[in-house]
Amino acid sequence: MHIPDGFLNPPVAIAGGVVAIAAITLSVRGARRSADDRTAPLAGLAAAFIFAAQMINFPVAAGTSGHLLGGALAAVLLGPYLGLLAVTTVIVIQGLVFADGGLSALGLNITNMALVTTLVGWLVFTLVVSTLPRGRMSIIVSSVVAAFLSVPAAALAFSLEYAIGGTESIPAGQVLTAMTGIYSVIG
Repeated sequence: MHIPDGFLNPPVAIAGGVVAIAAITLSVRGARRSADDRTAPLAGLAAAFIFAAQMINFPVAAGTSGHLLGGALAAVLLGPYLGLLAVTTVIVIQGLVFADGGLSALGLNITNMALVTTLVGWLVFTLVVSTLPRGRMSIIVSSVVAAFLSVPAAALAFSLEYAIGGTESIPAGQVLTAMTGIYSVIG
């Protein structure tokens, strides 16, 4: 789901950067209030695990592969603020070191793969866990549902961005169908 340079027009890329900067700023403020001696090392471990897990791609359909996004996992383990910062760190390292996604699209990649997945993951997790009886199984079920829904949500966000500012001749409806279909399987 890493967006390459030039796939979306500059106004959409800039808007994605602004959204990403706002989300990171709010997350830093929120993390200052919620972080403690236990969560700081856990954030590092979660980021390292997500980084390693994202390096493993698995085939989904002909010519298509996918990998864990990790936003829901990070949100469940760390909360939405630290979760977003952990996934953002992973995406920045992947973009700068491995050229995974374009630098001009870095804000969009952070918006889709860090902001959307952690926010949707956290909201779904808290909603589902609040409706189930207390216990370990409730946490597991809620986490799975959150992860399953957060990935297609990120694909939907990309599809909307593409519909607004895509630079390719592929119809937006076709992109939406392909992205949500493939990423529902990955979810």
